[in-house]
Amino acid sequence: MGWSTAHDAASRQGLETAYSLGAKLFDTADVYGHGRSERLIGQFVATVPRASVVLSSKVGYFTGTAAHAYDPTHMRHQLETTLENLRTDHLDIYFLHNAAFGDDDRYLDAALDMMRTFQSAGMIKTIGMRGPHRFATERINIPKGQRTDKHTRFRYLFEHVRPQYLAVRYNALTPPPPAGEQDIFDFAAQHGASILINKPLSQGLLTGKYDPTRPPAFEDGDHRLRKAWFTPQALEIIDEGLRPLRERFGSSTADLTRVALHYCLQRADNAAVLVGFTRPEQVAQNFTAIGNPLSAEDIDFVRETAGHLQQRLDAAGEVFLDERHPPQ
Repeated sequence: MGWSTAHDAASRQGLETAYSLGAKLFDTADVYGHGRSERLIGQFVATVPRASVVLSSKVGYFTGTAAHAYDPTHMRHQLETTLENLRTDHLDIYFLHNAAFGDDDRYLDAALDMMRTFQSAGMIKTIGMRGPHRFATERINIPKGQRTDKHTRFRYLFEHVRPQYLAVRYNALTPPPPAGEQDIFDFAAQHGASILINKPLSQGLLTGKYDPTRPPAFEDGDHRLRKAWFTPQALEIIDEGLRPLRERFGSSTADLTRVALHYCLQRADNAAVLVGFTRPEQVAQNFTAIGNPLSAEDIDFVRETAGHLQQRLDAAGEVFLDERHPPQ
């Protein structure tokens, strides 16, 4: 759950740069860097008025020595640690980070009771959960014919959790929902929930910054080592697939960043966009890239172009999956 290219001083400077440019929402999780992300954000939070920022974190993956990540006692321990790390007495949003509540959802009711207890005690303001996405772990571990219907599972959990926020992986490479399934943005609006979009740049792949002739070399512990789309073969497909976007919008990283971010920013009124970074220069570029919206024709062009690219990647996906996890 780490990034080998991240460094603490650059991370702190990036947070300060984001805040100075108008960022208000800062999202993390207990498992990101096994607490390191929270502690770095906490150092920043201590330097600004608490009311000027919205803090979001998550629970559900970091098990430690507990029997399960959603064991209620463990959840309390994790939240208390998160609050200490973030140097605050409350979270604005607390997410259930995954949908694995044990065999037969053994921990589901107790986990929800604990979240409500946190809310009643003022330790968290609102509750969030993860939306359905194509690249679930079971795609690696379970044969295709035996996989569960993740959309049915999501609706079941949504009815139980009744979250105010949904965390959704979405970018120009995200295909439309399967036939018969409601669009997640329409679903959220219908139920009065807001969406936090993550992976808007597909971890930099949509910015065109990766050269297939010089693929990135990640150090041990970097989660991108598991990602199929960072292989030379996939990067070559992506580089070629981005060519129509370069021709229409410009060839620089900043040009493609503007397109990728606005594709998400203009998707729905009830959505905010979370953009990751490792260097403060990236933060500045992300903020300066916005401000010039895409036209309806531009969005259609991006959707069609990225759709063709996504189909090519899917067609090659089974080969990539032989050695690595799918892209997230």
